[in-house]
Amino acid sequence: MSHLDHTPSTPGKFKIDKSPYYSRTRWHSSVAKLTLWSFLFVALIFLFFYRSPSSSSNNPPSSDPSRRYLASATWGGAAWEKRVRTSARIRSRNGFSVLVTGAAGFVGTHVSSALKRRGDGVLGIDNFNDYYDPTLKRARQALLERSGVLIVEGDINDVALLKKLFDMVPFTHVMHLAAQAGVRYAMQNPGSYVHSNIAGFVSLLEVCKDANPQPAIVWASSSSVYGLNTKVPFSEKDRTDQPASLYAATKKAGEEIAHTYNHIYGLSLTGLRFFTVYGPWGRPDMAYFFFTKDILKGKSIPIFEAANHGTVARDFTYIDDIVKGCLGSLDTAQKSTGSGGKKKGPAQLRVFNLGNTSPVPVTDLVSILERLLKVKAKRNVMKLPRNGDVPYTHANISYAQKEFGYKPTTDLQTGLKKFVRWYLSYYGDKKAAVR
Repeated sequence: MSHLDHTPSTPGKFKIDKSPYYSRTRWHSSVAKLTLWSFLFVALIFLFFYRSPSSSSNNPPSSDPSRRYLASATWGGAAWEKRVRTSARIRSRNGFSVLVTGAAGFVGTHVSSALKRRGDGVLGIDNFNDYYDPTLKRARQALLERSGVLIVEGDINDVALLKKLFDMVPFTHVMHLAAQAGVRYAMQNPGSYVHSNIAGFVSLLEVCKDANPQPAIVWASSSSVYGLNTKVPFSEKDRTDQPASLYAATKKAGEEIAHTYNHIYGLSLTGLRFFTVYGPWGRPDMAYFFFTKDILKGKSIPIFEAANHGTVARDFTYIDDIVKGCLGSLDTAQKSTGSGGKKKGPAQLRVFNLGNTSPVPVTDLVSILERLLKVKAKRNVMKLPRNGDVPYTHANISYAQKEFGYKPTTDLQTGLKKFVRWYLSYYGDKKAAVR
């Protein structure tokens, strides 16, 4: 098994005395407000129907893919509690104790590893669902366990489990990365997005607001919230009330939910809008990943073009740069101000773009992969489908630069070279070589 390739060296904590509160973007029309509240009302209905008993239940697994893992997860016992506390133990001066949700995911694995290397206490939680190959998630879990990070198998909707973890560990921070990802899959299984991205987020916030002390929370939003916005580069002050996909709508709903819990309960909340993250140990449903697989197998790959033969481009952001942004956000997060579910003063609320600021046409992505793999791709050019994909993303990162010195350093050519090396090593494909 390969080790975690190409993660950044241990970053130090950023020293910033004050961070101005994030200026909240208001809805631009009463229609937009009505749309949001209608969506949240529907979400609450789904929340009611998708609630599941705790993982200690003896009920048989449901046939619903978004719930089937709940009844199979197990936790508890003296040995388990000892492992939890050991994993979460802080080993550096002024270190944090961080609960990382979605720790077996792509970003979660890299962030957990970086936190552990610099001496923070880290405990992960993940449901290991089968949205994509669970064996890849298990391989990431094995890497983290070798570095001393335990991933508890369970669901963030399992409130009993979350409360148990907070009873055992006084977490100073939560890095909330668990989510149902992917724009297109929402057309097949919309309920899974409501279950994870809305109900799961609410479940986590409910436990956090009752915790004493309340942790500061950094969580993954998405660049997809910009939806049909045509102003580029995308700024945190731009309107985000025109989602182009259900995935985007659930992430936008998450930002509004974060505002609510910040306002009522004094939770310190920082949202991160990731822009097309890629790199070693990535997600197989991402274009760069399955393009690599299909090019090596001699299969044709879909190259989408926008209306009138327009270019489809993405602000590809290498995983190391995303990790730096995640840690910078944690290091500059102010403490929550509530106690026992009661707010005692204004609390920090922020949203940051984490991108690379250099959009690259998808055709150029394919050309780079062709050079690295030394294989000519079979390109199948087609119109961009109406499935929630947008033609262009471009991040304005000036706010993150100002607040904690965020500065991406990896260009697409360099990042893809590192990814391809990992891919060939992990999957044992000896037919291709990386230049």
